[in-house]
Amino acid sequence: MNINYRRLVVEDYVRIKDMNASQYIKRAWREVDGQRQLVDINYQDPDWPGGYEHHYNHLRETVSSKGEAIGAFNENNKLAGFAAINREFFGEKYNYVLLDQLFISLEHRNKGIGKQLFLKMAEAARKWQADKIYICAGSAEETIAFYFAIGCREAAEINKELYESDPRDFQLEYLL
Repeated sequence: MNINYRRLVVEDYVRIKDMNASQYIKRAWREVDGQRQLVDINYQDPDWPGGYEHHYNHLRETVSSKGEAIGAFNENNKLAGFAAINREFFGEKYNYVLLDQLFISLEHRNKGIGKQLFLKMAEAARKWQADKIYICAGSAEETIAFYFAIGCREAAEINKELYESDPRDFQLEYLL
């Protein structure tokens, strides 16, 4: 499969609607009796978590705020995945930037596209002289395994606002 990576432009934003964002989640990480553990949830998330409009608006906001968004396009020029990173720094000990989104269409998962998109976001963050990328990762077992496999770990600093937006998310970081 031939994948072309390029910066997303305004006209590309609506193309995320054509992606299949569904995900079957067999197990997810949950806090049980004060301990984080994998639990069976057997849940089919049929669409964009939080809805398409939420992700479209976040993508538009990221790019208009001088962030970065890269798309992965297949041989038919169909969007196979995308990643977006915010440029605004936060953190007390480290200069973090937020990986705002990373999605791969269902039919293109497990082909290395997510890793390549993530590495392109890391390149942008390095150019901005960030120390770390901050990730609020959904708690699905496969999602967390992906981030750990590419070198992420639990965040040294927790962004309270991001944590409180969904306490089930893993707060992760990637050292640049």
